[in-house]
Amino acid sequence: MRIIGGVKGGRRLVEWDNPGIRPMRDFVRGALFNIMSDFIPDAAFLDLYCGTGSVGLEALSRGARSCTFVDRSPEACGIARRNLDALDFLSAGEVVEGECLEVLDRLARVGRRFDLAFVGPPYHQGLAPKTLDRLADGRLLADDPVVITEIHELESLASRFGCLELVDRRRYGDNQLLFYRLSSGVPQEEGSSS
Repeated sequence: MRIIGGVKGGRRLVEWDNPGIRPMRDFVRGALFNIMSDFIPDAAFLDLYCGTGSVGLEALSRGARSCTFVDRSPEACGIARRNLDALDFLSAGEVVEGECLEVLDRLARVGRRFDLAFVGPPYHQGLAPKTLDRLADGRLLADDPVVITEIHELESLASRFGCLELVDRRRYGDNQLLFYRLSSGVPQEEGSSS
């Protein structure tokens, strides 16, 4: 597993061989960041269910100003911190250990706001809709946010969560990436890739 683009492109990441961790495959991550290239520079990025941190680290490499990594696993948080250190991103990254929904409440209470949020929970556990519901109260979202979630091809999500509305859906093998924006904003587009 490596950083694909940006200032740290080509750098290898510390990996974790725990079978419960499902890092985003390089080609899916590459596709995601190609789609999001205009939104990354100077963004405050939130990487939920971060695992090894590959998505947030890619965002930092491509110019995000900061990234908050959240995972309930102490081991995953340790790997994310090691990767931040190895890539010299410690000053731009923050790793928070805890249940994602509880951490979101804590971040909201202290006034944190994010331009981009990536929601990559374990498949088939119902965590994506719960997390999108929490983000959709708007307390953590900046003025023109993008919220992306990765789910399995056999899972489905609503087209609307509170203030968030589905604007794009892409398929990559057995992965789906769903893109949500504020409902008063951009026109809806449906896209697909295989």
